[in-house]
Amino acid sequence: MEIDKIEMHGVLPRVFSGRNDMKSEIWNREVTMERGRSYLVSAESGTGKSSLCSYLYGFRNDYSGRITFSNTDIATLNIMQWCELRSRHIAYLPQEMRLFPELTAMENVELKNRLTRFHSTGNIKQMFDRLGIADKSDQPVAQLSIGQQQRVAIIRALCQPFDFILLDEPVSHLDETNNRLAAALVTEEAKRQGAGIIATSVGNNVMITVDKEYKL
Repeated sequence: MEIDKIEMHGVLPRVFSGRNDMKSEIWNREVTMERGRSYLVSAESGTGKSSLCSYLYGFRNDYSGRITFSNTDIATLNIMQWCELRSRHIAYLPQEMRLFPELTAMENVELKNRLTRFHSTGNIKQMFDRLGIADKSDQPVAQLSIGQQQRVAIIRALCQPFDFILLDEPVSHLDETNNRLAAALVTEEAKRQGAGIIATSVGNNVMITVDKEYKL
């Protein structure tokens, strides 16, 4: 199922139920995000940005309201449909990265790429080089800095076809230069696939040109 648009209809985390002070432009609103466009969801800590990504990726369903992918309510999707969506239509960079510390940087990326068969080894090495971590590819992730790990996780997230990519604080541990390099790589790949970008931030400039910004 290709995803041309993601719509949220009155979605609200159940933990926020009953609150009357919500000023969010996402929660309890009608929101449409279209493929091929870029969106920034800026938020303070504790307002639900990681929850939003988990809802859109199907990891959690503790919300009221409806989320639809191209008019299909995601609450109706079964496990096999979610597996197909996550491998072919939705890429995800979680805030906690979820890398395997005992594996090398390259092994972490190849673990996913072997499932999707999306990039050649040469393309992956080029991405490592572009993000300045080519010399770290054979080192265990546990020996890398947090910023280097974040760049590995970004490369891994790009090793699949996608209609949308979800980026939960993608550059929180990167300096301005590496922020710019990572943003350029993500934007280039999304443009090549005609995909949409949904990025969250607590104030860090993700340096991705956005079509619309929402305050969470």
